Amino acid sequence: MRKQPKRFDMYREPIKPTWYLKIVEFVAAPFYMLFNKAHVKTEKAVRKIKGPYLILSTHASFMDFAMIVKGIMPRTTGWVMSVEEMRRGWIMRGIGGMPKRKFTHDVITAKHILKYIKRKKHSCAIFPEARFALAGVNEKLDGALGKLCKVAGVPVVMCKAYGNFINSPQWSKHPYRRIRQEMEIYQLVSKEEVATLSAEEIQDRIEKAFVRDEYKWQAEKGYHTKCKKRADGLYKILYKCPVCGKEFEMESAGVNLWCNACGAKWEMDTLSRLKGVNTDKGFSHIPDWYNWEREEVRKEVIAGTYRFEDDVRVEDFYSAKVGFINAGEAHVVHDENGFTFTGTVDGKPFNLNKPVSSMYSVHIEYDFLGRGDAFDIAVEHTSYFMFLKNAKNYLTKLHFAVEELYDHQVRNEK
Repeated sequence: MRKQPKRFDMYREPIKPTWYLKIVEFVAAPFYMLFNKAHVKTEKAVRKIKGPYLILSTHASFMDFAMIVKGIMPRTTGWVMSVEEMRRGWIMRGIGGMPKRKFTHDVITAKHILKYIKRKKHSCAIFPEARFALAGVNEKLDGALGKLCKVAGVPVVMCKAYGNFINSPQWSKHPYRRIRQEMEIYQLVSKEEVATLSAEEIQDRIEKAFVRDEYKWQAEKGYHTKCKKRADGLYKILYKCPVCGKEFEMESAGVNLWCNACGAKWEMDTLSRLKGVNTDKGFSHIPDWYNWEREEVRKEVIAGTYRFEDDVRVEDFYSAKVGFINAGEAHVVHDENGFTFTGTVDGKPFNLNKPVSSMYSVHIEYDFLGRGDAFDIAVEHTSYFMFLKNAKNYLTKLHFAVEELYDHQVRNEK
């Protein structure tokens, strides 16, 4: 009888980066940056820090990793990463990877971080937004970051990047836009301040540090992109037409974005600004359009009219060795009660409810691994990736809805 493989072990203690993978990082990172117009500037105060520190970084592309490696050399860091990234096996563990199930209120990863810093005396990097940026602006953060910093008791270093998102946006990773990328690494909270400031004050400083707008930065810097496909995939985040109000009728290709319902059309220039081709309505600044859509979802949530349902194909991230397995199918409803799933998974009845209070955001993936649009739902022993079967281009609205429901029911109550 074939032995059943073990599930992914979230409790396995992470290790410090191995010496040979350190060498790989130190050699690969500078070359990768060189060929991608990436630059990093590290504040002298960071160089002077003795002992481990906690690194907080913006997150827009794989370039973030290379820039951090280059920026803190010859020191190294461990990495908090999404659990499915551990499918790459020993390499992720060898560079000091520690898995996290996104947007869950677990303490396992927090314990790993604290042990890593206090017992192993090694720095640790976190991407607090827990996702690649969707529109070149900051996303919501976990409200407990200040508390984590207080307990860690070490300096907090901020890594803030611009251009990484513009070069390779989440909604269209390729082709690269070939734009200059810049990162600044600086001390956000000193060790003395960690001891004297309250968790709330540290949290506030962190929240302010993450505020950014890459599209505004690009226009102000005058960094043009000559990419002929710069608007490819833009419809994935700009899904609602500001002219006719229809949702999920937007499409884009080349340098144009248009609405199939009313025919309104826009062109994206080399500074990523939108200009109406046959309409004077809409938004020239992409984050303004994106934030308008969020406001529209917020109105639905407040009015109690928001509801989504579809059928999903369920894939289970079983382990680093096994990877993803097709586990079954389910019907999902998302409303003021959170996510409710009913179906069959692993040959058994599948009934799961994730209340609004359990998730302040949701991890979404456009065409994940080439298998379709998906979002993941974490449970105690695994992460289920839910692939939408019928809904067209719904992920960005789902992302907004989870966050707005949480704000409406949880954060506003607090």
